[in-house]
Amino acid sequence: MLLKLKIWRQKRGQKKGSFENYEMDHLSPDMSFLEMLDQLNEDLVGQKKVPVAFDHDCREGICGSCSLVINGNPHGPHAGSAVCQLHLRSFKDKEEIWIEPFRAKAFPVLQDLIVDRSAFDRIIQSGAYVSVNTGQAPEAHSILVEKAKAEEAFSHAACIGCGACVAVCKNASASLFVAAKVSHLALLPQGKVEKKARVLKMVKQMEKEGFGACTNTGACSRACPKEISLHSIARMNREYFKSIF
Repeated sequence: MLLKLKIWRQKRGQKKGSFENYEMDHLSPDMSFLEMLDQLNEDLVGQKKVPVAFDHDCREGICGSCSLVINGNPHGPHAGSAVCQLHLRSFKDKEEIWIEPFRAKAFPVLQDLIVDRSAFDRIIQSGAYVSVNTGQAPEAHSILVEKAKAEEAFSHAACIGCGACVAVCKNASASLFVAAKVSHLALLPQGKVEKKARVLKMVKQMEKEGFGACTNTGACSRACPKEISLHSIARMNREYFKSIF
């Protein structure tokens, strides 16, 4: 199959970039999207041209580093999956595909398709942890957790911090990401001791990083590869208001 690619190119250290056209032929529908970009880069290197810079790591839908906006959709056209899980059979022969980085003030473009998502790291460092000394690992059943609570906490812990929620939000809000981290720990006994300080610190850091406010459009949950529920944002808001009064 043949695909016509329009890829955002931006040199490192520069604030302006533009889309460049590339045509890839003789592609297998069974190739992953990232394998196609690998092939493109091999061709560019063979032509002594600068390859396209893009993030990738595990390629198993776990790490979230393969963050691209494809035809206007963070991570591509399919719900509940990352770019590395996208295959070329999802596109038509001779289709035009627009590929660009996540767009947000708090995610400045470093080069081509790579953005700086260290704002998420600073939010985590501000309070998304349990600081008590637990000593050696306790026996698995020594702290009882209701099954429903454990499953709900795990569903929020599944957040991979890719930033798709920010990229799709018209306000570039990080509320779903922060809410997932707050909810994960607030639901478990180990996280309850610090839950008031945690939500205050994380929300404050989120605002400091320049993320926008949440207006509950629901786009973030739909774009999330792990399909984190909007209920987490409601819980974060409840925890926040209980903590300031």
